[in-house]
Amino acid sequence: MTLSLLRRSILLAAILAALSALAASPARADRCADIANQLKEQVDGLKVGITAANIIYLSHPMAKEMSLGCPNRKYANELYVKGFSRKPKAEFLDFVAGAAAIVFTLPKDTLSKGISSCMSRMGIFRGDDVSIRYRRLDMNCTRTKQDAAIAISRGLDQ
Repeated sequence: MTLSLLRRSILLAAILAALSALAASPARADRCADIANQLKEQVDGLKVGITAANIIYLSHPMAKEMSLGCPNRKYANELYVKGFSRKPKAEFLDFVAGAAAIVFTLPKDTLSKGISSCMSRMGIFRGDDVSIRYRRLDMNCTRTKQDAAIAISRGLDQ
């Protein structure tokens, strides 16, 4: 009698532990999915793609590649956008600033200044990989012979 009661209590404890682990993990993914849905609703032409390894892949006609990084051990959120040209046009920078304003809840004109300063710093003297810190955001601008990209992230301590 006591053996079957012991088995039931162990089984019940295991089930409760599994349910609590499953209930705690979607909260982080839901927050990230909510941000992706806000981007989809507020930015015309933006489409939400698949989610893999805490990254939501997005697509837009002005971006060659675009992704939204969900919270992990290194950062709270990350927005990565790659353009079609080596020297991005003002429309592309405005698009990135608008998307980053939604993700990081900062004014668009403030982010526009930071993004344009990061992109304009790339060149002969500083090279093709520039990292700056602007308004508690880490911006990393890179370019190759064909395209330019920017990754904007906020650290966990901010």
